[in-house]
Amino acid sequence: MAQIRIHHRTIYRYRYAVHLRPHRLMLRPREGRDLRLLSYEVSIAPQAQLSWATDVFGNVVATAVFNEMADVLTVDSVALVDLTAAAWPVFAIAGSAVTFPFRYSDEEWTDLGALTARQYADPSEQLQRWARGFVASNSTDTLSLLKDISAGVSSSISYQSREAEGTQPPTQTLDRSWGSCRDFAVLFAEAVRCLGFGARIVSGYLFNPDQILLGSQDQGSTHAWVEVFLPGAGWITFDPTNRSMGGANLIPVAVTRDIAQSVPVAGSFVGASDAFGSMDVEVQVEMSA
Repeated sequence: MAQIRIHHRTIYRYRYAVHLRPHRLMLRPREGRDLRLLSYEVSIAPQAQLSWATDVFGNVVATAVFNEMADVLTVDSVALVDLTAAAWPVFAIAGSAVTFPFRYSDEEWTDLGALTARQYADPSEQLQRWARGFVASNSTDTLSLLKDISAGVSSSISYQSREAEGTQPPTQTLDRSWGSCRDFAVLFAEAVRCLGFGARIVSGYLFNPDQILLGSQDQGSTHAWVEVFLPGAGWITFDPTNRSMGGANLIPVAVTRDIAQSVPVAGSFVGASDAFGSMDVEVQVEMSA
């Protein structure tokens, strides 16, 4: 068990005062079996009216509406959580899904829906062939297959931190042989979807107190990983950036079909075309005192 404090600050600076349009905030940690939210506070300058909602995936989303012009926008999110995820989890996979290939039940297939559908084009079937290369035989251990694909991502792709917004298409990540945690997550999710698995992208924070994990230069940072649905076990966490399985060291904020749906702060402004100056993001993830 670890009690962890997360401070996520986003600062937008403008060359002139602008009218801020409504901003969408996805910053509140997602509670679950292995994570309990002890406290949460978000503060915004200039002052904004906040409304809260739950999206189609069950993520908590806030909308900030502004009544004044500003040349600086600051969003501060502070959370305190209890993380109890096991470092070496054991999963009770249903007998029908222990070996691959297997078939989801009709109900599971219907409910998984778009989470089984690939989100990126693969006209030459490059990704399909890459994913199929991990299937050792017509009957292979399901969990071992998923672990092999996760390890294959990190062994084939060099990790590089990338500040630019957006995510590389998985075929581009394969061609370049480098990417950020976002690119690793998308590549893994799309690869397992090629094989018929239901997968969802998770965005949140990496807790890295020993500073030995990829994706963080300090004790923590924003991070992205994947969950794959297996009958009996439910959603199983895979972090291909670090070849890990299970939720230890991971604090989820949002689960989505596509990573573009999980931007922490998103919004626009009305003002001069050259008004935007810069955006800075500071994240601290550390043990609570």
